[in-house]
Amino acid sequence: MTDQIQLRGLRVRGNHGVFDFERRDGQDFVIDVALELDLSPAALSDEVSDTVHYGKLARQLAEVVGGEPVNLIETLADRLVTVCLADQRVSAATVTVHKPQAPIPHEFADVAVTLRRTR
Repeated sequence: MTDQIQLRGLRVRGNHGVFDFERRDGQDFVIDVALELDLSPAALSDEVSDTVHYGKLARQLAEVVGGEPVNLIETLADRLVTVCLADQRVSAATVTVHKPQAPIPHEFADVAVTLRRTR
């Protein structure tokens, strides 16, 4: 399958982390997803019902990030990939969770975890 829907740079405030101040104060998380599915039905019909509605997907992902706190971004990424695979038309999903304000006492460009799951 080479067809993809990608949603990149979804920025959502969440209270995830192992430290008390992360859970208390929260921080921004940036989410990238790539869904693999056959897009030919949507291309032929021109109907949103024949594809994954990326607006609804963004809302669902934002609810997870803004919801119940977890310690690890690995756990958060797993919850997000589960949301992506809930639509049976999706054969594979790749989710990257970026934590740009991770509590690291050194200058860094990015901290991220990427999970890819298939059916």
